[in-house]
Amino acid sequence: MRQTLTSARGMVSAPHHLAASAGLSILREGGNAIEAMVAAAATIAVVYPHMNSIGGDGFWIISEPGREPLAIDACGRAAGLATPSFYTGRGLHAIPGRGPLAANTVAGAISGWQEALAHSAQATAQSASRLPVSRLLHDAIWYARNGVPVTQSQVDFTTRFLPELGQQPGFATQFLNRDQVPEVNTLRKYPALADTLQALADNGLDHFYRGSVASAIAAEHERLGGPLRLGDLQAQRASSGKPLSIKISMATLYNLTPPTQGLASLMILAIFDKLRARHNISDAQGFAYLHAIVEATKQAFKVRNRYVADPATMAARGVTPQQFLSEAFIDSCVDAVDMQKALPWPEPTIHGDTVWMGTADSAGRMVSYIQSVYWEFGSGVVLADTGIVWQNRGSSFSLDAASHLALAPHKKPFHTLNPAHARFHDGRHMVYGAMGGDGQPQSQSALFSRYAMFGQTLQEAVSAPRWLLGKTWGQESTTLKFENRVDPGALQALAAAGHNVEVLADYSDTMGHAGAIVLQPDGLFQGAVDPRSDGAIAAF
Repeated sequence: MRQTLTSARGMVSAPHHLAASAGLSILREGGNAIEAMVAAAATIAVVYPHMNSIGGDGFWIISEPGREPLAIDACGRAAGLATPSFYTGRGLHAIPGRGPLAANTVAGAISGWQEALAHSAQATAQSASRLPVSRLLHDAIWYARNGVPVTQSQVDFTTRFLPELGQQPGFATQFLNRDQVPEVNTLRKYPALADTLQALADNGLDHFYRGSVASAIAAEHERLGGPLRLGDLQAQRASSGKPLSIKISMATLYNLTPPTQGLASLMILAIFDKLRARHNISDAQGFAYLHAIVEATKQAFKVRNRYVADPATMAARGVTPQQFLSEAFIDSCVDAVDMQKALPWPEPTIHGDTVWMGTADSAGRMVSYIQSVYWEFGSGVVLADTGIVWQNRGSSFSLDAASHLALAPHKKPFHTLNPAHARFHDGRHMVYGAMGGDGQPQSQSALFSRYAMFGQTLQEAVSAPRWLLGKTWGQESTTLKFENRVDPGALQALAAAGHNVEVLADYSDTMGHAGAIVLQPDGLFQGAVDPRSDGAIAAF
């Protein structure tokens, strides 16, 4: 098992070591945690292309000493032409998961980079050096131009989904060798993507939405028959505001507002914290812990599945996320949990893949960030002119007009993405997160509860065996999945309580990739990265 890494000057956590190194190089040159995150985000879009892309969305929580945390929503909206009739007129009863018709929302990630860097410029002292965008994108451009080794993870997921990806526009050219999946450590170059990143370095990030890059993106979407147009890109802006928050016994927790499932992540930990106290749960290994936290997850997912959507839709229906974070509502969820019997499941499940990354600098600034294309390789569409893999986040919309997720032009899609932050009552600050659709809130709850409530080290909390209720990472079953390092006696007790238990491998990719950084009151950073990933903690 890896050990928790410590540092006093700066730290980056990422699920690919080259992204972590790119972020660390920015910190070494005097850049701050926000700038380091942009460098890591650009790099990981090149070196881990099955999990994210500049053709996807992103969400931030930025924490600075003496300030309230800031959330950035870089969610792309549905295209103006993306209406139910656009699909039903083509004989479709649902939005496809792959192909040009799945690529129906704007990619918001780069607008989030813009918003974060604008905040950095305002918050950073005038005497502090600010690194240009060209420097922040340097590593990403170099890897795209000169090549990056293909990871085992990329090989595995390319192989698994090749039947549905191989025929998508641009995919074979970008990711296959003569229609074959490349071998692990094959050096792969992405020249068109390198040119796009270079154009952004030369002309500024806004070029993605309102420059020649935007024109090329829009023209190719139209040529492929998708609904996105130049006006959709030109209208894209990220937004900043207060994150959702809730106080539990040892910390105040922060997460993203709708349309993300950040509400569910907060609810799980708040419900479990009360269950832990009520039922004297004393360890993070046995039946009581696992049953209670899974049942807390069900209570949170019931709310998520019925209500979380575009904030405007929620407001029109008279629903606010805060009502589900009230002490009275959390208590009602605690009362609904039977500690001897599992609530029947499943509810609708959420598919999705992504990357979580964290950065921290010597000034105490910390960033929790998630970037995603939704499913592995998103829509599967690679825009040949720009080398961009486009997301399929808009496939989460429904063509049912009565649904809270009903498709409408310029509407935000439901998002699994939700980077997390905690401020402990004892002065510690923590950024943490995970990837994997339904698994994101569950991995967050496992990591945080083991570290904060049961005294495990940060690395122990990340590495310990995890569970997953529902589907993710291409899984078809809606069972309660456990890695086989969980105590067999606990698994037997869970099955006896009515859980539909399925056992997976020791360190299963199905559980997603988690990570965390903690800032201690004395200024020491601690970091952990998931052994299930290709990641690293980089620090100095």
